[in-house]
Amino acid sequence: MRLLIKFNILALLVFATISGNLCAAANVESTLISTPISQEKVDHSDWDVLLKKYVNNEGCVNYKGFKKEQAKLKAYLIKLSKAVPNTDWSNQELLAYYINLYNAATVDLILDNYPTKSIKDISRPWAKGIVKIGTKVVSLNTIEHGILRKMNEPRIHFAINCASYSCPKLMREAFTADKINAQLDKATREFINGNQNDISENNPKLSKIFDFYTSDFKVNGKTDLIGYINRYSTVKINPKATYSFKEYDWDLNEQH
Repeated sequence: MRLLIKFNILALLVFATISGNLCAAANVESTLISTPISQEKVDHSDWDVLLKKYVNNEGCVNYKGFKKEQAKLKAYLIKLSKAVPNTDWSNQELLAYYINLYNAATVDLILDNYPTKSIKDISRPWAKGIVKIGTKVVSLNTIEHGILRKMNEPRIHFAINCASYSCPKLMREAFTADKINAQLDKATREFINGNQNDISENNPKLSKIFDFYTSDFKVNGKTDLIGYINRYSTVKINPKATYSFKEYDWDLNEQH
């Protein structure tokens, strides 16, 4: 099973931009604890330093300050581009690599267009090929939908950040293979129990993320949005409750 997962993720990377015939990877959520990790393939400490310096506890970004050190961010992205994932990589390493790549590339995109009020003011921010991996140039959409979502690890939705207030917050630390399971759990619990959702037993108001990706949230192999949320929520929702979705705020997640 582990070899199948690795093969499929590598296939996704190789063929994502040249073919629509993407391979579906097996569910990795249950393997992150039990599967041994190999030595970290990429040093994410440069990204970690930048996050701690320019992101606050609420996940808001000091883009004005970050702009002054954008060269360091671009150097980190170049390092990632040279570290092309292969079948030797563990599931933990793959998740850490692609989550960090997505988040770092998103911040870099904002800085390239700063000042801006919203990522949606940038032309085709998710569809343009802006991320280099080896000899390929892919889009943020390819990383999210063609790679990360194909891993069937729904917690990635609370780890990747779209530079907007209604997004899950940008963590103040880089994701790393040795901590990825705990980091994904923390991100999921903080988002579900945070102000992006108004959780109640019978009339919850949920983030639009749960509307965008309802089919990704499964319990025992079946789509079960409320059941999935209840795994992490401190307030348990009645399975028969009527729920609605909150309006999404696309304003830039900038510190003020």
